[in-house]
Parts: sequence; structure tokens; C-alpha cells
Amino acid sequence: MFPTAIQKAPRSVALGYKISLPIALIVWLLPLVAVVMTSMRSLSDITQGNYWGLPTEWQILENYTTVFTATPMTLYLMNSVIVTVPTVAITVAISAMAGFALAKYNFPGNVLLFAMFIAGNFIPFQILMIPVRDLMVQLGMYDTYWSLILFHIAFQTGFCTLFMRNFIQALPHELIEAARVEGATEFEVFWHVVLPLVRPACAALAVLVFTFIWNDYFWALVLVQSDEVRPVTVGLAALRGQWVASWQLISAGSLVAALPPVIMFFAMQRHFIAGLTLGATKG
Repeated sequence: MFPTAIQKAPRSVALGYKISLPIALIVWLLPLVAVVMTSMRSLSDITQGNYWGLPTEWQILENYTTVFTATPMTLYLMNSVIVTVPTVAITVAISAMAGFALAKYNFPGNVLLFAMFIAGNFIPFQILMIPVRDLMVQLGMYDTYWSLILFHIAFQTGFCTLFMRNFIQALPHELIEAARVEGATEFEVFWHVVLPLVRPACAALAVLVFTFIWNDYFWALVLVQSDEVRPVTVGLAALRGQWVASWQLISAGSLVAALPPVIMFFAMQRHFIAGLTLGATKG
């Protein structure tokens, strides 16, 4: 009896996977398929309630062209690039250097400082809304690129430092000592020894931070008001108010806004996977 049950168990588990995987895939992709189909419909299709069927009139080129010609979508995308790219670069650079210091230097307060980085990750960012907004107003940075850039750098540095510190701590200390014996300065040790070894971790971190900042809506809504500096997430919400019934344009704009993080992931996919699995196995 028991051997038979043992033999049948793997088959039943495999069958469960074969059934659950397509269901999960359909549930996951169904909203995306609906948005893609809506972006190709005509306005008459939507007003007539044709939400899930094939479009009676395909308007792929018209809808995507209208998004860029009749709305400030190009400006919104450029604003997101201006905010996201320098923020990611500065955050990864600062966190890599801070992680190196916390991982490889023994100094008074090291553990306390590391605990502060960890504790900052547990603060709900919603409670910072009023103090951060008031601070940006007092500094004269409200409704500017710098308000978003500086806030995201400050808010992301805690997690990124924790991330980089754990990777750098796993590096053999003998490599660093050998470089010091050869006369390398501390910056040269970091630049020529540590940084090449943690490059996959930096790539994985860059993808994660890029995606979070690009898709941020809350702080873009709190710290930005005008179209001149409004990122694409808040810009899409403004389009919803401007084009009340034009859901085909909103859907097309949403897909366009989702492309940069997807392109970023596939461009860095090899490094991203290597960074996530770095240290998972031991030779």
C-alpha cells in the first residue's frame, strides 16, 4: 500500500503543476492582454461595451501616434528619465562604497551604523509625506527634479547599502589584504578589486532600483505639481482626467510607459540573474 502511494505521489504533484501553471499564467496575463487589446480599439468599440472581444476596427498606429502628438507623453517620459537615471547611478555608487566600508572596516559604531541602515527600511514611507514635502518647500526644491532625485537617493540608500554590504562581506578578505600589501590605496582596492567582483550585484540592484523609481507614483504626486517636471506615472493619471472616455489612449500610454523597465531588465538579464544567485552555491 505505502510503496504504491509513494509512487503515485510524484505523478499527482506533477499533474498539479501542469494544471496550476497554465491557470496562474492566464490569471497573471489576463489584465495585460486586456490593456493591449484596449490600446488597439477604436473609441466606438469601447463605448459600445466591446471590452474583451476582438476590435471591430483596429487602430494600432492611430492610438499610439495620438498618445505622442495629442498628449505630453514625450515630456513625461523624458522627465522620468531625468529623475531615474541619475538617481540609480548615484544610489548604486554610494551604496557600494558604504557597503564596502561597513563590510571590510572595523571601527567604533560599525554595528550601530549598520543597524540604522536596516531600521530605515522599516519606516512606512507614507508617514514621511508631510515632513518631506515641507522640507522641499523650505529648501525651494518643491516641484523640481531635485525634489524627487534627492528623496529617492536618500530613501533607497538604506536598502541598497544593506544589499551591497552583504555581497561585499562574502568576498575573501585575503584579496583585499593582498592589494594593500602591493601598495594600493583604499580607493584603488575598492575600484580594482571589490567593484569588479560585485558587478553582478550592482547590475541586479540597478534593475531593482530603476523599476521602483520609474514606477513610483506616490512621491511623484506629493513632490511634483506641474507638467514640466511630472514623471510618466503621474502623467498617465493626468491623461485619465483629460481623456475621460479615451481609454484606448490611456492603455497605449500605459504600455509605452512600461517599456523602459522591461528593456532595462532584458538588457541586464544576464547580470541580474548572476547577481541574485551570487553566493547561493559554494564551489
